[in-house]
Amino acid sequence: MSDEILFAEDTDEKIEWHGKWKVLIVDDEPEVHAVTKLALGDFVFQDRDLEFISAFNGEEARQMFREHDDIAVVLLDVVMETDDAGLKVAEFIRNEMDNHFTRIILRTGQPGQAPERDVIINYDINDYKSKTELTAQKLFSVVIAALRSYRDIIVIEENRQGLEKTISASADLFRIHSLESFIEGIVQQLASLLGGTKDTAYLTSAVAGPKPIEQYNASELYVFTGRGEYQNKKGYRLEDVISGRELISCQQAYANKTMVCEDEYLVVYCNSKTKKGSLLYMSGLPRKLTKIDRNLIEIFSHNVQIAFDNVLLNKDIEDTQREIVERLVDAMEASFGSKNHTQRMIKICEILGRAANLSEQDLKTLCLAVPLHDIGKIRISDNIMLKLGSLDKEEMQEVRNHTEIGYNLLKGSNRPFIKMAALIARDHHEYWNGKGYPRGKSGEGIHIFCRITSLADAFDAMRTKRSYKEAWPLEKVMEVIVAEKGQQFEPKMVELLQENLDEIENIMQSFPNES
Repeated sequence: MSDEILFAEDTDEKIEWHGKWKVLIVDDEPEVHAVTKLALGDFVFQDRDLEFISAFNGEEARQMFREHDDIAVVLLDVVMETDDAGLKVAEFIRNEMDNHFTRIILRTGQPGQAPERDVIINYDINDYKSKTELTAQKLFSVVIAALRSYRDIIVIEENRQGLEKTISASADLFRIHSLESFIEGIVQQLASLLGGTKDTAYLTSAVAGPKPIEQYNASELYVFTGRGEYQNKKGYRLEDVISGRELISCQQAYANKTMVCEDEYLVVYCNSKTKKGSLLYMSGLPRKLTKIDRNLIEIFSHNVQIAFDNVLLNKDIEDTQREIVERLVDAMEASFGSKNHTQRMIKICEILGRAANLSEQDLKTLCLAVPLHDIGKIRISDNIMLKLGSLDKEEMQEVRNHTEIGYNLLKGSNRPFIKMAALIARDHHEYWNGKGYPRGKSGEGIHIFCRITSLADAFDAMRTKRSYKEAWPLEKVMEVIVAEKGQQFEPKMVELLQENLDEIENIMQSFPNES
């Protein structure tokens, strides 16, 4: 037996590993455990030595696998408490534990009990050795080969898991249509890929921060949003938030369209086909990144930019839709002398919708649709809409017709928010008790968007000055609304308004009625 086991530096690419290689010795002879540990006592592979675990029968071996999910190699005796105890352990490892990573080396002192040919064919093992032929050198060679295989299998598995996470992350990001949610998705998925980061910043010239985009220099990078140290730095220039070596790395990554990876931080260039590229900056990395990590981040960063371009495109479409609606409504409000009514309605409906636990997508649809709730009034005579004082019965009926008029104007569209706007235009005067108009709907038969709009519209009408009335004080408004709880208005919606009254009153002050 050699006094010391040494081997040449492994020529394979260096991979960062931590801890020790776990080797499980399964044998009912204590001397075998002692000799194996002695022979491999100075064994080192890729800067990691061995950690020995012992089991003296099949059940102990099974228990070790239940307790340790990172055993690299098992030196497994065939004949122990039964003639096939070791073979049953091998079956347990592969089938019950579904462990196809651990390298299984069968060792037997009685080859006749388990012929090598039969065992190799019938059992998922990696090597078969007779104890008499396992000299120290051969044991060393067997373990080296087994550890190389285990290492490569683990690398492949990490690649597989990483790619799975990257694909999943990309899919999640492509489902995001909100700029506000975009960075949260990036950070969440990076945490999944890397195990978390301390600070994260997404820097781009393609989107505005606090100022309008026209006021930004398109050749400079600004913090779109961030986490940790950069959480409140939206709209800041790159040079104002990052300095020293990190700033130089960011400039290099952007200029060379590449990744710069250091021990404590990482900068990734996110290439774009429609906009200038962006940078993803991370500091406080949880560990030194491997080549696998860097490859996955490169794939992820490419998909991040595609997703970001997609978010910008959606934002542009939504902004265009919103601007068209707002210009139409502004013209209508100017005619009726009710400036800022729509802005207040959007804000109040958003508050009530969020309090009612609407999804972000539903909130977005509601806020896009609600400005058109009174679109039918464009067909009502100005003599009626601008009349000072009360309306007579016939005039009141003509005003009520604006619900069906608005519905008929909008109902032919296939656009989701226009279809919802048609429904709101028709049903926002329906009552919870079924005594509203135009269809006499009641309770939850009235869409929640319409129930929200109904309460917001009534609150705004009472709290502001109109051509036919002065603004009512808040106390009187709430007295009427509470009295109509369960009659005109949904009870739960009235409670949500009461709970959020201060915020709603702030909206009323921020968007005063201008005639």
